Amino acid sequence: MYNKYYFTSESVTEGHPDKLCDYISDSILDEFLKQDPNSRVAVETFAFNNNITIAGQVTSNGKVDIENLVREKIKEIGFDNSLTDMDYKTCTIYVDIARQSPDIAMGVDVGGAGDQGIIFGYASDETDEYMPYAIYVAHKLSKRLTEVRKTGEISYLRPDGKVQVTVEYENNQPKRIETILISTEHLDNISMDKLKKDLIEKVINSVVDTNMIDENTKIYVNPTGRFVIGGPLGDTGLTGRKIIVDTYGGYAKHGGGAFSGKDASKVDRSAAYMLRHIAKNIVANGYAKKCEIQVSYAIGMKEPLSIFIDTFGTSEKSQEELVEIVRNKFDLTPAGIINYLDLTKPIYSKTTNYGHFGKKDLPWEKIIEM
Repeated sequence: MYNKYYFTSESVTEGHPDKLCDYISDSILDEFLKQDPNSRVAVETFAFNNNITIAGQVTSNGKVDIENLVREKIKEIGFDNSLTDMDYKTCTIYVDIARQSPDIAMGVDVGGAGDQGIIFGYASDETDEYMPYAIYVAHKLSKRLTEVRKTGEISYLRPDGKVQVTVEYENNQPKRIETILISTEHLDNISMDKLKKDLIEKVINSVVDTNMIDENTKIYVNPTGRFVIGGPLGDTGLTGRKIIVDTYGGYAKHGGGAFSGKDASKVDRSAAYMLRHIAKNIVANGYAKKCEIQVSYAIGMKEPLSIFIDTFGTSEKSQEELVEIVRNKFDLTPAGIINYLDLTKPIYSKTTNYGHFGKKDLPWEKIIEM
């Protein structure tokens, strides 16, 4: 039966105010883990105008100069102008950090989950990275948008930006790209015609498969006609507001828990990584063409309360058979996940931008024999 539909996903650059906050929070987490692998960290960042606020809970033997670290990360992203977005040299930084609540610690100390939660993992065979095609292309475009800015290939770009990609599906397979939308911060003296020409030539054409673009593909650049004020000056930023960008672009379900700034005792991060690993390997080992897994946890309890696997009619194995394979192969306790994926290492700032999934150098992306 003919099945045609359109699906849209978005990605944002590292200069988007929410991603700025995610990156700061993950960088703080990494610095504590470098000094003390058993650090408990739950750090939120808020950005507005030329101000950054860091708040949360940390229990660690590490000592981190948070203010200097934050300035270093803002500089790394490229914010150096308080008139257009933010300036790492002059911004005001507030830090308010306390220790982890003893009521939470008493459950985590014995190997239980750091919070209750429902967690999802997903994979499909649409791309070599086992990711949905729309978010795969959106991430490539937003990453390339940052690259041409930082290398000077398009010298008039500023850090803030976002991308949206609409894909036409036919019989549940990506057929063509219907729309590409790019909104990017830029210097004041650049015409929209030049911006669009440069983005098509140096961003879109360099990373998008030309076979997926045709004469009917629509390309939009800065639909308002101007994007000079950006970053935290144009909009507030907050850790954890880009959960769909971070995962599967809306193509799979989401339990609602954000990732950045949290150590691996928080199952909404560590279990999401583990379930991505399992879903990817169910597909990579030929058990299904697409797979979504849901697991639930209770605070302080080790074993998950439930496991559900949906292969959308693409597997010859039953849901019960796949759950049994997973239970026999993987330890889904928080301690088991941390040990299996080696999640006490300071790897988290590598995950922050352009998706937490589909990057080959991360431990949960490894393909194993099942």
